[in-house]
Amino acid sequence: MIQRAFELAKEAHKDQRRMSGELYIIHPVSVAYILVEFRMDVETIVAAILHDVIEDTDVSYETIKKQFNQDVANLVDGVTKIGRIDFQSKEESQAENLRKMILAMAKDIRVVIIKLVDRLHNMRTLEYMKEYKQVEKAKETLEIYAPIANRLGIQKLKGELEDLSLKYLDPKAYYDLVKKVKLKKRSRDDYINTVIEMIQETLNKAGITAKVYGRPKHFYSIYKKMKAQRKEFDEIYDLVAVRIIVDTLPNCYAVIGAVHQIWNPIPGLFKDYIATPKPNNYQSIHTTVIGPSGEPFEIQVRTEEMHKIAEYGIAAHWKYKEGSKRKDNKFDEKIAWIRQIIEWQQEMETATDLMETVKVDFLNEEVYVFTPQGEVISLPQGACPLDFAYRIHSDVGNKCVGAKVNGRIVPLNYTLKNGDIIEILTSKNSNGPSRDWLKIVKSANSRNKIRQFFKKAEKDENISKGKHIIERELKREGLQDSKLANVSEIEVVAEKMGYKNLNDFYAALGFGGIRFQTVFQKMQMIFPEEFPKEEEKEIVTPVESKSTGLSDITVAGYSDIDVHFAKCCHPLPGDPVVGYITVGRGISVHRSDCKNVMDLKDPSRIVKVEWNKHGYVGTYHAELEIKAHIGEGITIEVQKVFIESNIRMTNISAYDANDGFTYIRIAFEVKNRRELSLMMNKINKIPQVISVSRL
Repeated sequence: MIQRAFELAKEAHKDQRRMSGELYIIHPVSVAYILVEFRMDVETIVAAILHDVIEDTDVSYETIKKQFNQDVANLVDGVTKIGRIDFQSKEESQAENLRKMILAMAKDIRVVIIKLVDRLHNMRTLEYMKEYKQVEKAKETLEIYAPIANRLGIQKLKGELEDLSLKYLDPKAYYDLVKKVKLKKRSRDDYINTVIEMIQETLNKAGITAKVYGRPKHFYSIYKKMKAQRKEFDEIYDLVAVRIIVDTLPNCYAVIGAVHQIWNPIPGLFKDYIATPKPNNYQSIHTTVIGPSGEPFEIQVRTEEMHKIAEYGIAAHWKYKEGSKRKDNKFDEKIAWIRQIIEWQQEMETATDLMETVKVDFLNEEVYVFTPQGEVISLPQGACPLDFAYRIHSDVGNKCVGAKVNGRIVPLNYTLKNGDIIEILTSKNSNGPSRDWLKIVKSANSRNKIRQFFKKAEKDENISKGKHIIERELKREGLQDSKLANVSEIEVVAEKMGYKNLNDFYAALGFGGIRFQTVFQKMQMIFPEEFPKEEEKEIVTPVESKSTGLSDITVAGYSDIDVHFAKCCHPLPGDPVVGYITVGRGISVHRSDCKNVMDLKDPSRIVKVEWNKHGYVGTYHAELEIKAHIGEGITIEVQKVFIESNIRMTNISAYDANDGFTYIRIAFEVKNRRELSLMMNKINKIPQVISVSRL
């Protein structure tokens, strides 16, 4: 099967070359070789060889299914779907990539293992890409691929991905570390050989069979430690860990006892991951001791089976080894965390929300704590009892009134430590979470659940407010008896504005997510027959610049007549404009492309108007609508643009719509159309912004 896959891929990729100039087939074959090292099954190896054929050649899913089998076809298709993403922003692309990888993991973990190894080989050959692409790929690898490799327990993969990312993200630091580590190699090797001899001699005397060897720490691991502890390279002593592999579980503890007889352990640095495995199934005992020269170094003790899992992670557990298709319940337990993420995904409004939750709660450094029943719960480092409560269940978090850690009452902002036993105190009479909790919790999942509580609690009140606004404003416009006041017509308006139901529409109006003026304009577009044919009801503004008091508009054939700017389109100096003769209100000036003017039934009331040439030193009202990716800080970024440009804002509102985007409405004063265009260009440069429209 592997030979047939190679022949098919070779033929499909025959005219393709990589950026390095080498034949493209070398890439999928290299990915397959790495997976052979991981001892993956034949179907995974075959899928790795074929992993680019659907995307880059004419070979179809059906062809692969016919020539091999459905499993292979599904694996290739799964890898293809993860890579097939085309979004406007890097953030959205990354978020959707992560979401697809998680869904793929839930279906067949092998898809993601192939994708991780595919990324590893691409990182090994990244030197042939342009510099900006190198940085982009390295950042994504460090933030998503390496943490996923870690969560799947594939340390061998995680370490190399991190080192390669560092090479492109901070090349100076990387090459400096490579040089310094190389310079110290001889003295370090001499030291570690002395340590190994002492351990081996002690274990031989105790009758314990073991393999003892030194393991140099990865460059990224050293780099992180230097940054975190603000130390220079020469101040970092534990550049090598000693690993001891034994044949039985009891011997792990026997080895620790023997080692502690030679050197004193450092208190607080003993970790038993055998009794309490990490969520990625890693098992080992770690102890840090003061070595023969007075310098600390780490010792890791594990069995051969534990070592295999530590190196190859979930790949070592693969439940469908060749010739066996029976279900492995233990394997399913080991990937239960993936199901947890899938459940969370249903609650997240966007892929970006999911990305934040997964990166903080699952792909970061963790702390391991216990329920009173002894169940291990992993939380992001720095987590507090509230994070624990919300991890158990939303209701436990919302009703939380206190917490006990190791039998002692602690404040809710207490920082949890490894091994803590947590008991959450709840009350049926609790009014729910406090907004201050958002500042305390560390988990993105906790923050989302607290926000959901307030969103739900406030929705009824906002629905009521929204209904009142509709009634009040229609009455003010004299339209309270028109069909616009009917629920069925309001439903049509809500649907046209992108709301799934009427309550969502009322709620958005109630909390200020949309303004009635916008709703009113939409009503005019959908039900023009309900509005007077003339513009008698139009709210108008005297046509004077705010600082000069001079008339800015000349009306052809008229003198001494009231002239007003139409609020429906806010014309600015530089805009092509027309005038409309209203009944009893003089002339209303519109932009030439204003929809209200184009819909007028009586063109005889259109008059020619033009801007005066006195320089327009005043300011004029303008409004924009900004569509952006949902995320904290976007409104502040927009406001910053105006403040830095010295442009006065008169109103700003923002809301998260059902389509998964944030919409920001902003009113401000500008001198002319050119200044407005400059502001729109500046706003468009904000990374989260998708589009900027003039209202």
